[in-house]
Amino acid sequence: MTAGLRTGEVAEQAGVNIQTLRYYERRGLLAEPARTIGGHRLYPPDTVALLVVIKAAQRLGFTLDEVAELLAAGRRRHPAPDLRQRAVDKIAEIDAKIADLTEIRTVLSQVVAARCDSLTNCTCSDCPIPFVSLTEVQTRETQAR
Repeated sequence: MTAGLRTGEVAEQAGVNIQTLRYYERRGLLAEPARTIGGHRLYPPDTVALLVVIKAAQRLGFTLDEVAELLAAGRRRHPAPDLRQRAVDKIAEIDAKIADLTEIRTVLSQVVAARCDSLTNCTCSDCPIPFVSLTEVQTRETQAR
């Protein structure tokens, strides 16, 4: 049997837990490893690098399904015909997230500047938290019933 890494070694080196490793196997992101005579999984050394790539892609906002598709395209050594459109769609998704985060940051900066003290019952004048006005509308609607 060729040299390889056991489950705990791979998990530790890649910075994931053992359950994550096994889940990725079930999802098909990792090939099922060889086994020792004693039944222990024995992973090829490049498994650690693959796990690092998977986790990096997740941090960048790719779903595991998207990661699986990207890995499959890489294994085929040629891109899928819709790769460009999928990249364009992902860019649009990322831009939307950036816009949402920018809006949230702006409101939170206003909250800090105004010294707000509550999400629902802020006592500062001109509270920038949108939840305050929403709770007032809901309160009026509830009282009208």
